[in-house]
Amino acid sequence: MLDHLPHYRDKIEQLKGPIFVFGASGFIGANLFNDIFKIRKDCYALTHDATKAWRLKLLNVPFENIIHCDILSDNSVREVFDRYKPQTLFNLAAYGAYSKQSSVNLTYETNVIGTANILQNCNKETVYIHAGSSSEYGFNCTAPKETDRVEPNSHYAVSKVSAAYLLEYYARVFELKTLNLRLYSIYGYWEEPDRLIPKLVESVRQGELPSLVSPDISRDFVFIEDCVEAFLDAALKINSTTSGKSYNIATGRKTTIGDLVETSRQTFGIKQEPKWGSMSNRKWDLAEWFGDPEAFETDFGWKAKTSLEDGLSKTKAWQDQQKYEDTILPAFLNPKLNPVITAIIACYKDAQAIPYMYERIVKTCNELKVRYEIIFVNDNSPDNQEEVINKICDKDPNVVGISHSRNFGSQAAFLSGMEIATGDCVVLMDGDLQDPPEIIPAFYEKWMEGFDVVYGVRVQREMKPHIHFFYKTFYKIFQGLSYIPIPRDAGDFSMIDRKVVKELVDLPETEQFLRGLRAWVGFKQTGVPYVRPERMFGVSTNNWTKNIWWAKKAIFSFSFAPLELMSYAGFTLTGLSILGIIWQILAKLFFFPDTPQGISTVIVLIVFFGGLTILGISFLGEYITKIFEETKKRPKYIRTRIRRGSKSYKTADEIRTLVKQLRK
Repeated sequence: MLDHLPHYRDKIEQLKGPIFVFGASGFIGANLFNDIFKIRKDCYALTHDATKAWRLKLLNVPFENIIHCDILSDNSVREVFDRYKPQTLFNLAAYGAYSKQSSVNLTYETNVIGTANILQNCNKETVYIHAGSSSEYGFNCTAPKETDRVEPNSHYAVSKVSAAYLLEYYARVFELKTLNLRLYSIYGYWEEPDRLIPKLVESVRQGELPSLVSPDISRDFVFIEDCVEAFLDAALKINSTTSGKSYNIATGRKTTIGDLVETSRQTFGIKQEPKWGSMSNRKWDLAEWFGDPEAFETDFGWKAKTSLEDGLSKTKAWQDQQKYEDTILPAFLNPKLNPVITAIIACYKDAQAIPYMYERIVKTCNELKVRYEIIFVNDNSPDNQEEVINKICDKDPNVVGISHSRNFGSQAAFLSGMEIATGDCVVLMDGDLQDPPEIIPAFYEKWMEGFDVVYGVRVQREMKPHIHFFYKTFYKIFQGLSYIPIPRDAGDFSMIDRKVVKELVDLPETEQFLRGLRAWVGFKQTGVPYVRPERMFGVSTNNWTKNIWWAKKAIFSFSFAPLELMSYAGFTLTGLSILGIIWQILAKLFFFPDTPQGISTVIVLIVFFGGLTILGISFLGEYITKIFEETKKRPKYIRTRIRRGSKSYKTADEIRTLVKQLRK
């Protein structure tokens, strides 16, 4: 909330925009982005994998302000620079600081190559503030000044020193405004729950102490709000004299783990005695590790204001407010525990049903405690469907409306929504409410178990018995004919993981039968039984002709059986014809010499073989038609408008740019 920023709100307002925060899904990056975004909407969170950005999800950051960018790709960096033209950059992207980040190559690629890629796209007007590390000093860790020798003691430290020299090089040679902030032990809101202070605060909230290392290990603890202010001061006050330099962001106070625990006991009234050594020391633990912030205080006027007691108290209050055990811990342990589910609804003549569909999906997602995105695809319906979707978009920014130039069919509608879906998984549904939203929790449960595709299996249809019989018979025949295992009685209604969605969207074929393609791409799949209800409003747009068309599309897309059948028929009839000729000769010469020449036999054979030939040609024609359609390479659909909340994208360029951005 804004009252969290009383002393640096004015500084945020003075920043030159647009503002980029690289590494915004991390601890410090999320805090920096969150504080700026509360006041400035031209601030963007850049991350290489938004699906795992649990902090951004819990902060409910709008998707428009989250940008996918792989800093290891110069093309990716250049593209976002060209599009947004940022003026202030905070780079907090890093790899290798934690023991679980053990790839040496990725450490250097992220911390050095990634930094170089960003700097190459900066200009003299851009302000670039870099998150360095106190580990750059390595063995020389006792209150070093910025002018003292750096003695890195790990690959991570070497890579951060290299990045610091890169900044100095670009400042001197290319006159860029760069600054490296060597951060000491930052703590506070949104820190990884397995780190020292979050663990300590979590334990004291339960009236106890966690496992501890040696009491002599020391740190220089800086509260996150002071750290954020340091970045703001650096961006606002950098000049030609300070550009390219490195500065210590520290309190200048040595605090041992013993001091930390004693302060916590006094602040929170903990009576339990600490058990020292109950946790083994880490290789980076040092007895004399604290900084000298004098240079940054002199050049930028910054000083850490928050005492350790106040910082611990604020962290505890934050954990209480966030319901730490119910939200933060599960999201950290498994980012999928706080997913975004995208419901894609193919709509045609469903204006009456859409409001009910919306209400039921929202209710279901709220009960599941998950975030939602709902995409209504208006497949050029002749009723007032678009007007109904617009009204929902006006009141809910999580709703997206897509309009097509003509009726392309439900498969194209689903793909149109899948291409711009931002959720961790998508749910495909028909707009007539025959796919009940109340089944989504059952899908979600299976998805959480690790299944990539969860499809609905229609165990019963609320329809006339003879129609139900024909549907069951078709699925049984189709399953037998298909060259891949396709689940019986499974329609489009399904929950599909994001990685599977990407594969389906990237498939090149124009004629798409999704329930077949869904089986073809593989991955881990399972079914959930449900009863398919009757259509709530109006009458079905399917008829016998359309159902036969669907059956043909399914069979000719995923089966070679018709061609194989004609081959077998050809061999069989050729064999029978040869036997018939032999029999005619033998009968005429030996057995029945008076056998009359029968014109009826000739006519029957001509009709039979003629019909068989035409049938074979028709089978070939079906496959050739499919080949013809694929060679034309026409788009699967044409969008005339995309509506995201209250914002509309109407021109072809606007739609193309949005789709390109969302597909990353």
